[in-house]
Amino acid sequence: MEHFIVSARKYRPTVFKDVVGQQAITNTLENAIENNHLAQALLFTGPRGVGKTTCARILAKKINQDGTEREDEDFAFNIFELDAASNNSVDDIRSLIDQVRIPPQVGNYKVYIIDEVHMLSSAAFNAFLKTLEEPPKHAIFILATTEKHKIIPTILSRCQIFDFRRITVQDIKGHLAGVAKAEGIQAEDDALHVIAQKADGALRDALSIFDRVVSFSGNTLTREAVTENLNVLDYTYYFSITDLLLENNIPQVLVAYNEILSKGFDGHHFVMGLASHFRDLLVCKNQETIALLEVGEQVKAMYFEQSQKTTAPFLIEGIDIANTCDLKYKTSRNQRLLVELCLLQLASLTAKDEKKKSSLNGERFVLPPSHFKDVLPVVKEELDISKLEKQPVATHKKLIEEDLKTTPTENVAHKPVAENSSERTPEEKITEPTSTEEKPKRVVDRPQILAERNAEKVSALSLKSIRKKKDLQKELVAKLPDQKNLPTEDFTEEAMLAAWNEYNQKMSDEGNHNLHSHLSMGVPKLEGTLLHLEFPNNTIKTEVERARHKLLGFLREQLNNYNVDLSIEVNEAEIKRYAYTSKEKFEKLMEKNPLIDKLRQEFDLEI
Repeated sequence: MEHFIVSARKYRPTVFKDVVGQQAITNTLENAIENNHLAQALLFTGPRGVGKTTCARILAKKINQDGTEREDEDFAFNIFELDAASNNSVDDIRSLIDQVRIPPQVGNYKVYIIDEVHMLSSAAFNAFLKTLEEPPKHAIFILATTEKHKIIPTILSRCQIFDFRRITVQDIKGHLAGVAKAEGIQAEDDALHVIAQKADGALRDALSIFDRVVSFSGNTLTREAVTENLNVLDYTYYFSITDLLLENNIPQVLVAYNEILSKGFDGHHFVMGLASHFRDLLVCKNQETIALLEVGEQVKAMYFEQSQKTTAPFLIEGIDIANTCDLKYKTSRNQRLLVELCLLQLASLTAKDEKKKSSLNGERFVLPPSHFKDVLPVVKEELDISKLEKQPVATHKKLIEEDLKTTPTENVAHKPVAENSSERTPEEKITEPTSTEEKPKRVVDRPQILAERNAEKVSALSLKSIRKKKDLQKELVAKLPDQKNLPTEDFTEEAMLAAWNEYNQKMSDEGNHNLHSHLSMGVPKLEGTLLHLEFPNNTIKTEVERARHKLLGFLREQLNNYNVDLSIEVNEAEIKRYAYTSKEKFEKLMEKNPLIDKLRQEFDLEI
């Protein structure tokens, strides 16, 4: 079996012209050698895999060439490489200093390449200062690091610094194409582009990925094979999802996202990719910025085609929504729901039924035109209970129906309506008009007055409440009692307490523990059909009054007496006094059992 050499070593440049993406630095070094302006200490800094060590080796070989050497001469005896990550002590630097004094046996210079120099200890740096500043004329130091900020300033000031930059996607792709041609591999342009993007500016990483993908797919390198092997989310997903977003097809968007998750892709990676996709579409919309699009020619045509379907406001707000989701992703406890909500917001940006486009300030939901004129109209009129008994139920229904059709909705008060119409015991009843010109009066019987006065209020700004009010008005006619008089059977105080305790237990079972606690504070006192309640403060009174109509409805139904009413008062003297200190607790216990004091005296206890 033939020994395999990875592409990063096999195709490592041996001359400056073969170095990829660092032309400014290689030209500077070549001119410095030709003009004899080479410094005694050089610092190569930059990200991994961009050619720092390669340039150091080429430089070390080139400065020793005089034209008489063999073609394959590598001057191995003149080049010393030191890994500062494992040789970072003062003793290692002292050993290096001792070697520097010895002149080279072959060539003119001894070159010391110290890799990962930022790993040296502070003591080692200080021991190295003098030699680095004034080395022998035959010695040249080349320091390489990925973290220049960790090197002490006194070292930096003694070096000539060269900053290596990340290699562009186009340069990496071109170099990979040359390697593929040399290896006899047919590679698609898009496949090489995906590898170059995945390398993130490091040519060594790109060559390592290239070897891995070739081992997976053989001599034919396709985009599908690369994306599958690298677990990269293919850009075709983003194109299809963007089309679904533009069509407002929310179900299919959610299905597509579920498919992406089922293939093992991370939701965070998907959101970041979607934001980048919107950015690329935005770049395509202007001829001046299209050069910022780093994709292959085939994909560039796809971007241009889809960008014509979108608008700049949609893309800008889409980027904002996706970026917000990206920022919240790591802190979210339900990350899938967060991404799905992001997709729902994106799909709603171009909804066809939106009458007003969403603005960039985050207000994406606009209240539709006002429907408040449809709320229940109420006219303040006198109550005439005496006439109620004279009007039959059929007349009441007819008059209410006519009133709903003819009463204007402007300049009338908006009446609070209960959220649940089945809990409303009062119904408005209208007397017959005394003349054709006189408008009929509204009169309400006494039980209706009591219940309507305590009905729960519904927000006038809620669309749901507006619909409720209209539905309640329709039920107003249908739910009038068919009997002339409601039942008013007599009941005992025991029956009242039983119904009261049953309602209280019902509140506890439903989870309304706050109301259950308030109703358990005291026992109502019965006076005829009126129940008296006393509470220690207005806060508790307000809470109970909110549930008053439900409570009355339950009691009236259980006791079969619709004359039952409720009187709620505040008596601050009823405030409970809680014991906090040991003495107060003892006095509290004595109130319940006076023998406790005798126990204390018997055992001579202290409080």
